[in-house]
Amino acid sequence: MKYQFANNIPESDEDPVGNILKVAGDPKVISFAGGLPAPELFPVENLKKVTNEVYDESGRQALQYSIAAGYPELRKQIAKRMNRSGIACDIDNIMISTGSQQSIDLTAKLFVNPGDTVIVEQPTYLCALDVFRSYGAHMVGVPMDDDGMKMDALEKAVQDNPNTKFIYTVPSFQNPTGRTMPADRRQKMIEIADKYNIMILEDDPYGAIRFTGKDVAPVKTFEHDERVIYMSTFSKILAPGLRIGWIVAEKNLVKKFTLMKQTVDVHSDNLTQHIIAKYLEDFNIDDHIAKIRETYRRREGIMMDAIEKYFPKNAKYSHPEGGLFIWVEVPGVDTQTLFNTCIDHDVAFVPGEPFYADKVIPGTFRLNYSNMQDDKIVTGIERLGNAIKETISKQVEV
Repeated sequence: MKYQFANNIPESDEDPVGNILKVAGDPKVISFAGGLPAPELFPVENLKKVTNEVYDESGRQALQYSIAAGYPELRKQIAKRMNRSGIACDIDNIMISTGSQQSIDLTAKLFVNPGDTVIVEQPTYLCALDVFRSYGAHMVGVPMDDDGMKMDALEKAVQDNPNTKFIYTVPSFQNPTGRTMPADRRQKMIEIADKYNIMILEDDPYGAIRFTGKDVAPVKTFEHDERVIYMSTFSKILAPGLRIGWIVAEKNLVKKFTLMKQTVDVHSDNLTQHIIAKYLEDFNIDDHIAKIRETYRRREGIMMDAIEKYFPKNAKYSHPEGGLFIWVEVPGVDTQTLFNTCIDHDVAFVPGEPFYADKVIPGTFRLNYSNMQDDKIVTGIERLGNAIKETISKQVEV
């Protein structure tokens, strides 16, 4: 049968990133490909304890249908955390989502008509690009330096695209580069958004995982008229399998988000929301986050030392102060050839191409340091360094 798909469905079933992760899943491969938290840090016993408490205290309520905005007690807990971060809000400013991906999807669903422009960092989170494409967005990438998106280039992109609906930014420990936007650029982004009357979608899954340097306030704390939609998740600070995130926005906008969410999944998993709310009540999540920070600080340091030892001297790489990723550029290297060579060396990464909205910078790739054991990081980076040198040698011979 020939299916009559919607116009926005890709013709090809190719999933290059999925194929990479599948290959990287081979047990003998040391994989720096996935953006995975360290599973040994998941608070399994504490979550088991609070799950039993939920069943004992409110099991029937937790297993029943709930409201689309989310479990009120969880939203109260999130509001407390948001206010401590400088984002003034209450429960009516918050909607629970089924992970960050749903927050991105609902924002595109609310604002993007086919042909509308969404401005993104260049490079940016690849799954956000997939969402924006699915709604027919015209995406414009803004170049970055070590301090994130360049504001002069951002303003020019907005001027050149008067149909821009919103700017999508991951300002803290960005995926894929690990870079962090300083406060003055966050302020300037707000000024540009105010001047041209456009929205900002601030994606902040990693902000709590700072292991060195000083915290930078969220972009939303600089706004004047509630044009920033802030989103975050429990995936990186608790466990990704829980699939619970949240949106903070102006109250009437939250109502719109809630209406859109009802058409998608009615509400996020109610039992999981009760479990997280109970966890936040019984345990200090900041103590847990401190353990994550310390582990990731150590692993990032190990990876950075190994990169300096085993990579070619012309390799460029980011120096993250938190989060999960290091971004690497090896000038003149074909990344797909390098990936194939790396698989022969039993090591894996994610090539840079899928992270670009438009023009691709060759020789770029992302490394994840959070998920791999300390000793394997060194072994894996040594293998990767050897693969880079082998790839360069083959290209010179050709």
